[in-house]
Amino acid sequence: MNRNYQLGLLCLTHLLVSADGTIHNSEVDALKIIKDTEKISDTLFDEFEHLVRDKKEREIFQAGIDLLSHCNNEEKLKVFVMLYKLSEVDGRVHVKEIRLLLYSIKLSGVEFDDVVTKALILPPLL
Repeated sequence: MNRNYQLGLLCLTHLLVSADGTIHNSEVDALKIIKDTEKISDTLFDEFEHLVRDKKEREIFQAGIDLLSHCNNEEKLKVFVMLYKLSEVDGRVHVKEIRLLLYSIKLSGVEFDDVVTKALILPPLL
């Protein structure tokens, strides 16, 4: 797996989960599924935790976008499809989650319609 893809996914996932100010159990469960599905090693996860420690949201966001800039289009699309699905797991989509998704999708050069189309054909994370 592409290290940039995995770390970028973790950075943006971290921001999405905490965007509404509450981390729900369903989001934590979904994160475990993402970590397993994407074969993110404990070593890389520890590196991610070190990367975000003591950083502001803006710095984490920029790190995530920078990491994704080194990914191919398929990897970028996959990240945003997962984020889209993750935004739904707590039963409501918060306006901050929508803003994060739309802004990061735009910066990454991914088409929002492509994200929605692919997300609709995939099963829910939980």
